Amino acid sequence: MKKTVAYSALVLGLVVFAYPFVWMVMASLKPELEIGDLALLPSRWTVENYTLVFESIPLGRAFLNSVLVVAAVTASVLVFGSMAGYALAKLRWRGREAVFNLILFTMMVPFLVMLIPLYTLIVRFGWTDSLLGLIIPFMMSATAVLILRQSFLAIPQDILDAARIDGCGEGRILFTIVWPLSIPALVTAGIITFVGNWNEVLWPLVVIRQEAWMTMPQMVTLFAVGGGANARLGPQLAAALLLALPVVVAYLFFQRHFISSLASTGLKG
Repeated sequence: MKKTVAYSALVLGLVVFAYPFVWMVMASLKPELEIGDLALLPSRWTVENYTLVFESIPLGRAFLNSVLVVAAVTASVLVFGSMAGYALAKLRWRGREAVFNLILFTMMVPFLVMLIPLYTLIVRFGWTDSLLGLIIPFMMSATAVLILRQSFLAIPQDILDAARIDGCGEGRILFTIVWPLSIPALVTAGIITFVGNWNEVLWPLVVIRQEAWMTMPQMVTLFAVGGGANARLGPQLAAALLLALPVVVAYLFFQRHFISSLASTGLKG
């Protein structure tokens, strides 16, 4: 009976959380006049909404820009975040706790507070209307440092001491010993960074004005609210689905590591 109740609750939760996404997929394949109906399945399948999206905006170029930005930001966050997390977790130096508390403090500062000073710096460096303006400000993440530090704390110190005795430097220890032992934490930090930067709209709207350098979220936003969809709900849903699809696919591939890291890190230390 307990298992029946538990599985029933899980199925109910699945329906509640998955139904909006399923409805969006089905609605994007409906004719415009049928989107408001309660029926989930359309009377006639159509891809005209997706056709309008691809004809109205250069979605391929925007997708490539987003991939380049997200890949560069995620890679740099994992490298620099793991270096900072390793120094905070396994190295002994004066002021370590103060630096860690400062990193935690930066997580409480809203991004809007830093928006104008950050934009001023980007303008002075001449990085507006370029991918550098989207990549460099986000190459470090306090959230990734916290996740990786907590994961590194669980690694036995004896393993690292043995590697030092064998002549390994700190960089080699980090990337050849600590990284393989911290794959769930790296995947979690990578997914959080990937999702956060993939969905970023405000900063690209501020920095990028040329269409050739616009990211996919920025392009979809301008398409939805700027008149490109002609106030039609179907194309807006189709564009939103294309935007969300890479995030869903990435999570499906790495969900096991993501859940494992959430269950095993974040409490020690």
